[in-house]
Amino acid sequence: MPPKQNPDAPAAPDASDALDAPPTTKTPPEVIEFWQETKQTPEELAFYAPEYLCLTILAVILFFPLGLVAAYFSYKTMQDNKQSSWEAAYVNSGRTGWLNVFAILIGLGIIYYALLFS
Repeated sequence: MPPKQNPDAPAAPDASDALDAPPTTKTPPEVIEFWQETKQTPEELAFYAPEYLCLTILAVILFFPLGLVAAYFSYKTMQDNKQSSWEAAYVNSGRTGWLNVFAILIGLGIIYYALLFS
């Protein structure tokens, strides 16, 4: 049986207002700093597109030209994630992933070819 509500009681605050409101003084300092940097809700943070940072570093090492293009798209993905531009972030994330894979495969192919025929 649900509890009875007092008709004279003030209305409960809207949940969306609480997410957009700045942290209170009881909030831990690291949460306040994070909120000031991103101003994104936890739901928005859950939609972050992957940036593939480790794969991008490996791609730059193994095949520099294609790795640099992948690094550019990884940077664009990071910027789109911060601006909550989810469609652009996921498009750039896909480009980053494919470019990383191709750069790593080309780099490994060059190493294999050099070792095989040297």
